[in-house]
Amino acid sequence: MNKANSIVLIFLCLLSLGSITEPIHAQEVGQYQHWLELAAADQVFADRSVEIGRTAAFLEFLGENSVVFRAGGPLDARDLYSSESFQRAASEIRWEAHYVDVSRDGDMGLTVGPVEALDQSFFGHLVSIWQKNQGRWELMADLNVVIPGYLSLEVEPNFDDFLPVLEETSNPELAAENTLQDLIDADDLFGRALNFRGGQRALLRYGLENSRVYLPGMAAAVGAEAASSVYGAFLDEQLSTVNEISSTYVGGYLSSSKEMGYTYGIMSTNTEETYQGFQASYMRLWRYTESDEWKIAVEVVSPFGG
Repeated sequence: MNKANSIVLIFLCLLSLGSITEPIHAQEVGQYQHWLELAAADQVFADRSVEIGRTAAFLEFLGENSVVFRAGGPLDARDLYSSESFQRAASEIRWEAHYVDVSRDGDMGLTVGPVEALDQSFFGHLVSIWQKNQGRWELMADLNVVIPGYLSLEVEPNFDDFLPVLEETSNPELAAENTLQDLIDADDLFGRALNFRGGQRALLRYGLENSRVYLPGMAAAVGAEAASSVYGAFLDEQLSTVNEISSTYVGGYLSSSKEMGYTYGIMSTNTEETYQGFQASYMRLWRYTESDEWKIAVEVVSPFGG
C-alpha cells in the first residue's frame, strides 16, 4: 500500500470515528480533514512524478497562472513545463512531504519536504503552495531550495506539527475583514523592516513563534529563535555591502477564510552593478494572528543561480 492510499484510509477512519466520539473539537476535526486531503494530494503528485515523469506530472497538477522560480525570478509554470527545451533538460525528481499547512476553509495550503534528483545531481527542499479549484487541489507555486548534501526521503507529515501554528492563528471573526491588499502591505512592511531591523530582528518581530525558514545550504529552521537566527546569518553572509535590500512583490493569494495567504517576489540589493549584487526569489506563507496582524509562518529564499 502506498502512502497516498494510507492517508486516504486514515481520512476515512477519521470520518467514521467522528460520529461516535465526542472529545474531538469540531473545528479541529474539520482542519484535520482539510490537512489529510492536502497531504494525500501531495503524495499522489509525488507518486505520479515517479509513474509518468516529472514534466507530465507537473502539467497534470499545475493550475492556471501558477508559477515556478528560476534565475531571474518567477515564471509561468505551465509555459515552462510545456516547453520542449525544458522537457529535454529537466532532471527526474522524487520527494516526500514532512510538513503540511492548510487554511481554515481548506482552500489553500502549503507542503514542504526533501527532494532529490534521481541522478543524485542535487538535493534540497521542495516548497509548494496549493489552491483548491472546484474541489481539486492544484499546484500554484513551487520553489526548490538546494542544499549541498543528502536528505532522507523517509519522512511523513505530522498533524501535531501543524497544531501550534493553528493555535497562533486568529479566530474567524477577527480575520473576516482582511483583504489581499492588507497582505501585500504586510509583505511590503517586512521588506522594509529587513533594512532597519536586520534579518534576525525583522523575522522575530513579524514571524510566528512557530515560524519555519528554508534557505539554500542550510537545514530547515523551526521556531522563532532558530528561524530568525538562521535567517539573519544567511542575509548577513549574502549582503557583504551596506546596500539596502529592495523587496518587490510580484503576486499572492488570500484564502477564502482570510486568515492565511501567500506572497512571492524578488529581493535584491540597491546597486547600479546589479549583476554583482544580491538577487533572490522569495515566497512567504502568512497567518493572521490574535494580535490583529499578519505574521510569517514560512519564509523561503532562493538566490538567483543557486
